[in-house]
Amino acid sequence: MKILVAMTQWVSGILLLALTSVNAVAQEAPVKRIIALSPHAVEMLFAIGAGEQIVAATDHADYPKQALDIPRIGGYYGVVIEKVLALKPDLIVTWGDGNKSEDIEQLKKLGFKVFDSSPKALDDVAVNMISLGKLTGHEQQAQQVAEKYRQQINGLQQKYAEKLPIKVFYQLWGRPLMTVSNNSWIEQIIEICHGQNVFANSWNEYPQISTENVLVTKPQVILQSNDPSNLDAVNWLNWPEIPAVEMNNVFVMNADYLHRAGPRTPLGVAQVCNALQKGRQHIHSSVE
Repeated sequence: MKILVAMTQWVSGILLLALTSVNAVAQEAPVKRIIALSPHAVEMLFAIGAGEQIVAATDHADYPKQALDIPRIGGYYGVVIEKVLALKPDLIVTWGDGNKSEDIEQLKKLGFKVFDSSPKALDDVAVNMISLGKLTGHEQQAQQVAEKYRQQINGLQQKYAEKLPIKVFYQLWGRPLMTVSNNSWIEQIIEICHGQNVFANSWNEYPQISTENVLVTKPQVILQSNDPSNLDAVNWLNWPEIPAVEMNNVFVMNADYLHRAGPRTPLGVAQVCNALQKGRQHIHSSVE
């Protein structure tokens, strides 16, 4: 009998300890001081209501306008670790594809709480915002923003699913001339709009190409990001034999909407889809 009582008490103790641990995790205080090391992370945090908790960001964080008032602690060239230490953040949102790996490793070694935001698939934006909502105490707003984001993406996919395929060249950069291929962020957007990326099967996600390569693939639409250096690098009007040029299907895209994996991504998708639809209309008109 004593053995049975002892075992019961031991099991009860284990259960109580487990429940205490779970409650401790569930009741962990939301972070208050955040350093965001990418423009897209800043946009996510503002979208979920945590913008005022950001104490520092990187150079190109410029949206929303309140982000311009946030102190800067670095950029693509690296992060000033001394400034990070002085700010005493309780969360650092890193960007595995945009921050120096040695900086991220050093921040981890210094004991900072780190959350990596490096969306690869379109739905990763929603997943990241929900996770950040839990960390910052804005879970309900994050869930709402993520759901709206998903509805917008799904709505665009359904709207253009039955449209005629159209051959697309995306000019990511002009000097050197670069584009996108399979598994890249932009490729996923082109697919939603039912476009066919003429360089989809290239050797890496962001291949360097030549104007001759573009001539051979005969795109029906050319999309260019709106960075002045990109637009000034190539004048496609010099190649009227390209179908996209012949049919006036060269369109300029907002790079912030398309290149930042954040809550404004649906605006970029809509922009691409609208351009491809105009391209289809121009093709139809030329046939008539």
